[in-house]
Amino acid sequence: MTQGWRFRYWSRNSLATRIALASAFFGFLTTGCAIVAGFYALSHQLDARSTAELLGKRDLLMHVLSEIPSLEAVSPNRHRFGDLLIGHDDLHLALADTASGKILTSFSPIATQSTSAPDTFPVSSSSIQSWTTATGDRLSTIRGSSPVANGMTVQYYLSLDRRHDRRLLGGFIKTTVVGWPLLLLVVALGAWLNARTSLAPLRHFHRLAASIGAKSLSQRISSSGLPPELYELAEEFNRMLERINSGYRRLQDFSGELAHEMRTPIATLMGRTQVALSRPRTSAEFREVLEGDVEELERLSRLISDMLFIARADHNEDPLNHERVELAQEARRVADYLSLIADERGLAVEVAGTAIVMADRLLVDRAITNLVSNAIRHAMTESKIHVAISAEDNSVTLAVTNHGDAIPPQHLERIFDRFYRVDSGRSRLDGGTGLGLAIVRSIMVAHGGQVKARSSADGETTFTLIFRATGASPSEPP
Repeated sequence: MTQGWRFRYWSRNSLATRIALASAFFGFLTTGCAIVAGFYALSHQLDARSTAELLGKRDLLMHVLSEIPSLEAVSPNRHRFGDLLIGHDDLHLALADTASGKILTSFSPIATQSTSAPDTFPVSSSSIQSWTTATGDRLSTIRGSSPVANGMTVQYYLSLDRRHDRRLLGGFIKTTVVGWPLLLLVVALGAWLNARTSLAPLRHFHRLAASIGAKSLSQRISSSGLPPELYELAEEFNRMLERINSGYRRLQDFSGELAHEMRTPIATLMGRTQVALSRPRTSAEFREVLEGDVEELERLSRLISDMLFIARADHNEDPLNHERVELAQEARRVADYLSLIADERGLAVEVAGTAIVMADRLLVDRAITNLVSNAIRHAMTESKIHVAISAEDNSVTLAVTNHGDAIPPQHLERIFDRFYRVDSGRSRLDGGTGLGLAIVRSIMVAHGGQVKARSSADGETTFTLIFRATGASPSEPP
């Protein structure tokens, strides 16, 4: 329960706040490690400096002792030993007789105390030991013996007061304790300001997304000057708006075209029925009216059926039943089925070539039927319609060619749109719904293929179905 509450609380924080908190946390870890490393490095450097200072003073002390003629001359030459301590108020020196332990000279009480310091290390000329006085002072002491000129030895105790080093380390810790939270606060604030400034385009995205409506889909985000991450986001956002705008406009056009297509047969049905009911009619007259109404109702039924088919195909609601389809066989079956209509206009349908594709047989049959029937409807009388099938490395094509009126280039780009007609009046009189070619495109898209159209100035028009060849990789374009 507590963890869930923490997660919800964290998820409600702004991205800039999350970045600031994360930066502060990692800053805490990083600076903490740096402070600990710095403390130990400083402490090590101070120890090394103290050791070097003590060893240097010891060498000077041993040199001075070697020039003293005897133990009795130590005290009269006190000034020579005092010169070693000039400018070093933290150094303390005591000299004692090695045999009797009697202190020959001492330069401070601390130096005298050093003669009775705990003997934790063996006495040698290079051993340094740390100890604490009765007053709490921390000292580093080097002790040993050195001969004077007559061969007698003197015990020396050279101590260094580490009080200044302790103050330096204490100041370091105090400064760190005071400055560390301020540093983390500055890091967090800087990260928050930086994140908030860098994420300003996201707030613009939010405002733009909130303002977009049906009448403002043309708005776009300027991607100039954005960092690569936000630049890609802006470009994708603009492409998304373009897709939404394009889909919305197609939906608007489709709604208007559908209303127009359905209005004509409904108006015809209403007009014929109202005229028939305006005065008494004979049974034959009513039958004639009903037969006309049935034709309009059949046209409406085909229109609705075609629309449902396109909707299902566009949304992949019906899974394809892939099987081996021999295109030449299907094309000849279609040609035989439409032979009566073709014969009425003196047309002949010829099929050439052969190829096999993996596809849904019923859908392929419908696509070929739509193309051939379209060719029959627009071909010149006493001409031939050619169905050419060919196979290449990665694709299989089925081209339907007829000779008739040329299709202007501006119509070729929209000829596969729903309800689009080059000659709307003629198509409607022929009983077409304006969805035949749109159905062909939906079928080909569902199969991962495509359909193309071209028309030359002499009236030769070709519609080509392009299938992916059997065994071709899905990543290879047809």
